[in-house]
Amino acid sequence: MISPTDLRPVPFWSPAEIDAAIPRVIAHIQNGGVLAYPTETVYGFGGAIDTDAVGALVGLKDRPLGKPFLLLVSSSAMIGRLGLQMTHAASSLAARFWPGPLTLVLRGAEKRVPARLRGPEGGVAVRWTSHPALQRLIASLGDPLTSTSANRPRQPAALSASEVIAQFSQPVAAGALMVLDGGRLEPSPPSTVVDCTGPHLRVIRPGALPAEALRAVVPDLLGDQ
Repeated sequence: MISPTDLRPVPFWSPAEIDAAIPRVIAHIQNGGVLAYPTETVYGFGGAIDTDAVGALVGLKDRPLGKPFLLLVSSSAMIGRLGLQMTHAASSLAARFWPGPLTLVLRGAEKRVPARLRGPEGGVAVRWTSHPALQRLIASLGDPLTSTSANRPRQPAALSASEVIAQFSQPVAAGALMVLDGGRLEPSPPSTVVDCTGPHLRVIRPGALPAEALRAVVPDLLGDQ
């Protein structure tokens, strides 16, 4: 029988709570555990970018093949260290809209990023998160976090730690999933996803940033009207 103590999330709201949580969270990630955390849009699942950690995330999420995860970073330097390639147009969008709800699909990082994190075009989806506590965690970790919405297939994305725990009580109780409680999030659109792997940038998922705002920076952007 699962006790309420087994399902208690880790407070991740005030500066003191964040400072206290980060060493414990990093240890959990480095041991291959999956983390549930607040972002600027919804609660996400993620962990380290090595093959075993990605496999644990796939198992928890029950993610189908061919549907990759994205990476959350806390600086442009982190993208360079991964070996991801930013074209001039991609760099222009990043300079205008990062940190924020813009995901860029980039080429490169063959030596650092497992194939399971790549989309059908061979690119890696990356977002510089604007969530302050998550930025601090990623900077302290020194590596990106994988990211996908924290929910069962065909269920709404979680907007609170309690919603995550309600759907995933067994892995939480077993210690495989650590849940950070950053408060209840307001409903918001997902990030806009732009494929930067081809000769022209293309919106492949409409979201929080409208195409017209992106086109003001990159006039020949394709997709989303």
